[in-house]
Amino acid sequence: MSKIVFLDVDGTLIDYEAKTPASAKKAVDQARKNGHKVYICTGCSKAEIEQRDLPELDGMIGGNGAYVEDAGQVVMHQGLSKEEVQKIVDWCNERKLGFYLEANSGMYANEYMKEQGPIVMQKYATGKGADEASAKASANSFVNGFIFLENEDLYREDVNKISFILSSYQDHLDSKGAFPELVANTWGGKGEQALFGDLGPTGITKKHAIEVLLDHLKADQADTISFGDANIDLSMFELCHYNVAMGNGGEGIKAAADYITDDVNEDGLYNAFKYLKLID
Repeated sequence: MSKIVFLDVDGTLIDYEAKTPASAKKAVDQARKNGHKVYICTGCSKAEIEQRDLPELDGMIGGNGAYVEDAGQVVMHQGLSKEEVQKIVDWCNERKLGFYLEANSGMYANEYMKEQGPIVMQKYATGKGADEASAKASANSFVNGFIFLENEDLYREDVNKISFILSSYQDHLDSKGAFPELVANTWGGKGEQALFGDLGPTGITKKHAIEVLLDHLKADQADTISFGDANIDLSMFELCHYNVAMGNGGEGIKAAADYITDDVNEDGLYNAFKYLKLID
């Protein structure tokens, strides 16, 4: 029976040098040839995903659930209002925090990201196992993908969510107080060691987006499998029938999983696809 597979991207489909292992590409290609559907389910916007070297997919869920696409058709797109974006931009700038706006048209950053971004992204990559040289190259590549804007030019109407650098965990806590009507998350590290905060529209989760896609596909929840490596992926696990945590994942996601596979750098995805009989 064909399955619908949802893959987180960073740390699941791709490694911490932002590369897709050859075995992961092979797994996705073979699974699709076997009649299964494979979607990414990520916090990244479409513009960020288009910079990645990913295998061919059936569609994507982006912005942690703000955007749903199937076979090139936009099924749902719900982002932040211009007024919400302006408030967040001003709040971050007042605190001198680097940030970037995640839109399907591009990733738009403030001036603070030029200095803060490479440092933090290098720390993210090394913390996930990349060597110093690879981490530096990956960080520079990531920041070079930004479109830098100033002042009112950052008050945009096409933003899915906003990620900002945490000078301390208190910035995340303060963002929850400043924007109680939005959903606040952290990423890039464990617990209070997180490197980024992000803010997105309320009601937007990976779980909700999968529900929307399944309704569009007229598909059965019993045929779903999800793969993740972080707590943000737990909402996928709440909905999908069978859930796989990557061996490089955190303790929370592992505790919620039906199966734990190998590290993403050790053919983890490929081995799991074989175990689940998605591929031969």
